[in-house]
Amino acid sequence: MAPLRKASAYSKKIVVPNTRVSKRKGKSYVKAVPHQKIVKFEMGNPTLYNSGKLLHVLTLVTIENVQVRQNALEACRQYINKKVDKEFNGQYFFKIFPFPHHIQRENKMLTGAGADRMQTGMQLSFGKTSGKSAILPRNGLLFMVAVSNVKATSFVRHLYKQIRSKLPCKTKILYEEIKVK
Repeated sequence: MAPLRKASAYSKKIVVPNTRVSKRKGKSYVKAVPHQKIVKFEMGNPTLYNSGKLLHVLTLVTIENVQVRQNALEACRQYINKKVDKEFNGQYFFKIFPFPHHIQRENKMLTGAGADRMQTGMQLSFGKTSGKSAILPRNGLLFMVAVSNVKATSFVRHLYKQIRSKLPCKTKILYEEIKVK
């Protein structure tokens, strides 16, 4: 498998979502859609969250318009879930909000001496599919973790600060305390 292009090639560009796969073969530019790398979108204990026992909710939100690749979302998901599950052993609820629909393309170009004979240049420049990403607006939701106590909120804040380097955008943390009736 070829190595991935760096995320800056995609993340800050303003794009039109490319999700169209036609039923008629001749009408479809997208020949093969890459598989989904994000395995789960909800982890932990959803019954505790739905019953109102997890009172502290921390949400990670983007500050700018951005395109987040599914590789970055999956890496963050694995890291957060592993750490929170180890620390609180099922007494949490973790959710990923964006679903990667946008199909990314790459028009492979060769560089170096003698590479000019193998390129097509701008002919057939649509490119081949290389991955998927989620297009998020400003203040778009990324992750949500619900926990039961204040000690856990500081732990989750620390985790959110650690994963910022994996994401291609600036983020902020929103905290909400659910009031018991």
